[in-house]
Amino acid sequence: MAISSTNKLALGLINCSLLALLSGCGGGSTMTDNNNSNGDGDTGNSINWTQGVFQPSSNFYQQCQALNEKHWLRSWSNETYLWYDEIIDRDPALTPTVSEYFTLLKTEQITDSGANKDNFHSSLPTAEWEAQSQSGVTFGYGFKVKIISSKAPRQGVISYTEPNSPASAQNLARGFEILEVDGVDFVNATTQTEVDILNAGLNPTRTGKSTTFVFKDINTDETREVTLNSQTITSQPVTNVKTLADGTVGYFQFNSHNAIAEKPLYDAFNNLKASNVTDLIIDIRYNGGGFLQMASQVAYMIAGSANTNGKIFEKTIFNDQHPTFNPVTGQRLEPVMFTDEFVGFADNPALMPGTPLPSLNLERVYLLTTSSTCSASEAIMNGLRGADIEVIQIGSGTCGKPYGFYPTDNCDTTYFSIQFTGENNKGFGEYADGFAPQNTTDNARLPVRVEGCAVADDFSHQLGDPEEAMLKAALDYRANGSCPAASSIASKQGFAPARFSDTPAVQDSRAATLAEQNKILPRQ
Repeated sequence: MAISSTNKLALGLINCSLLALLSGCGGGSTMTDNNNSNGDGDTGNSINWTQGVFQPSSNFYQQCQALNEKHWLRSWSNETYLWYDEIIDRDPALTPTVSEYFTLLKTEQITDSGANKDNFHSSLPTAEWEAQSQSGVTFGYGFKVKIISSKAPRQGVISYTEPNSPASAQNLARGFEILEVDGVDFVNATTQTEVDILNAGLNPTRTGKSTTFVFKDINTDETREVTLNSQTITSQPVTNVKTLADGTVGYFQFNSHNAIAEKPLYDAFNNLKASNVTDLIIDIRYNGGGFLQMASQVAYMIAGSANTNGKIFEKTIFNDQHPTFNPVTGQRLEPVMFTDEFVGFADNPALMPGTPLPSLNLERVYLLTTSSTCSASEAIMNGLRGADIEVIQIGSGTCGKPYGFYPTDNCDTTYFSIQFTGENNKGFGEYADGFAPQNTTDNARLPVRVEGCAVADDFSHQLGDPEEAMLKAALDYRANGSCPAASSIASKQGFAPARFSDTPAVQDSRAATLAEQNKILPRQ
């Protein structure tokens, strides 16, 4: 069903201008903040603070002194954060910086399985966020790493490389395992100082960062030392579009729901439709998420009009203060339907917004997943299941992210704070521990079980190779309905034996990476 221009989600990102949604009165103690994270100096302004009493966030919007910024964050979080009533209300003047105060404005509760309820609270300079979301640009070397074990004995393996990047120029490829970073033993490093070097090398925050790596090819055991210089990397969100099984099965790798993915997705489905495929395998094992409406486009292009007409893809639900109106846009709450037309997320979109999307009109789809499959990718699964499309999951459990946000700018910083959850056409949306194939043996979490096969990520074959374990399992399940023996989420073991166990974790804590693992709604 076509969506009207008034209901369609608009382009990309627009700086927010929040409505004065909640009335609040001042009063109580008066505090003055002598800290300014922007370096502008103290303005001398005094702002009243009383625990549990909130002024409208619009009273402080784009007032870029530290205390004003913190009061904006406090009020904005109270208005829009999904679990606003679980935030401990602290005096903003008593926290040194804006960024430190923002980290406190989230729930500290955990799920039934013991995981943190909110693992995705982050911020990013607005210019960097816009570059990332609009053009797919990030800092790096052109390889993506899957961290299988973040603590010693660690294991990190290149999952894929981007073309025309420093990594591809050095012939690095999927299956190269990290042994050293700038002289530090990646597998067995024990100290925080060593792990800081590992994190800085793996996750550059600027161009021109020179890092020396030692890799091992897990297929040959050959080791290589390579020095790479970081640069801005433009990702290819859709790759490996092909047909398999005598041309009857379509396959493609879908890495990100970012703005530049819309046209390649359109082209991929057109190509597969022209090939008259009868089944589809989408490889979303490393897709952390992005635009929610793009997920609804993908779901529509899989299922088509007859299977989705009049059905909700995702109903967005905000906190209990806002049962009828969207607290960010002020508009009446309307569900995201299955989107059947080109939206135009990117600047200067390649097609006219409103161009009809192709569809394969399928009643089942195979999705290849790992723990790196998050948010908007999980929304594809949930939305299709709500429309009675058979979703067959091959791989390991997804990350568990049924929540999302509107990226919100204030004073040149864009904030990502959980604002809504979602339910499909059947009213289901509780998958905080992710989706997992029905025969998964890992019981540490409480995922939603889905038809399919638990299969470990196979780094000994390239993505799209019919012999790669997950893709092979999908093809075999289609042919005979059976799964291989359930395999562990761990892949082939690392180069060195374990020497330590309780050590600091290697992790990509860049806000840009955290921001990718969300469902995003742009403003209407």
